[in-house]
Amino acid sequence: FAAIHGTRDGSATYAQYLLKPDHLLVPIPDGLSYDHAAMACCGLGPTFGAMQTMAVNAFDTVLITGLGPVGLGGVINGVFRGARVIGVETNRYRAALAQELGAAAVVDPTDPDALAQIRELTAGRGVDKAIDCSGVVAAHRLCIDAARRKGQVAFVGECSDDTPLRISPDMIRKGLTLIGSWHYRMQDTPAIMALIGQVGAQLDKLITHRFPLAAVQEAWELQLTGESAKVLLQPWA
Repeated sequence: FAAIHGTRDGSATYAQYLLKPDHLLVPIPDGLSYDHAAMACCGLGPTFGAMQTMAVNAFDTVLITGLGPVGLGGVINGVFRGARVIGVETNRYRAALAQELGAAAVVDPTDPDALAQIRELTAGRGVDKAIDCSGVVAAHRLCIDAARRKGQVAFVGECSDDTPLRISPDMIRKGLTLIGSWHYRMQDTPAIMALIGQVGAQLDKLITHRFPLAAVQEAWELQLTGESAKVLLQPWA
């Protein structure tokens, strides 16, 4: 496949057709729309994989930094699992949407007391699990600092900058588990599709705009304003 396409997984840009290896193609269950099923990719998918790895459950308080479309998908994932979700976001539009999707609270990371607020929301204990969806170094540190002893931190947002990690206080003394998570395992596809079938009303809130493929420039300009969540391109509209 790579010899024909040039990549192992069929990486491509926006188009009406994409060439993909057959092992990456899964059927959409009956009753799911294309719009909702698409959220198994870069909507619910990244944080779904992280939460599967961390075994997020109803006893957990989960911190999610960066409430763009992926982080908002994380709110849906966490709430579905019964967890208490605390978000971190500067954008008021997305902070409000996160609470509409079920986040218990949203903290502004530019507030000097952001870490103290998170600790107060957890009775001084810290969060059980944290997921960064922003790819921002300061958010990485906030996740690490806000996590409780023996807590878990997953990094989902892409970042090529150096994040400071203090081996003794962060890893040895605090006993944190740090995880890098890209998406979810193929064998978990039935599980995420089942989830999607149960959170349709939430997905309708997450998907805020739809554009025909020919209007991709307009779609990106809207995305850059921050006044949107998940923006869909419809290739045949």
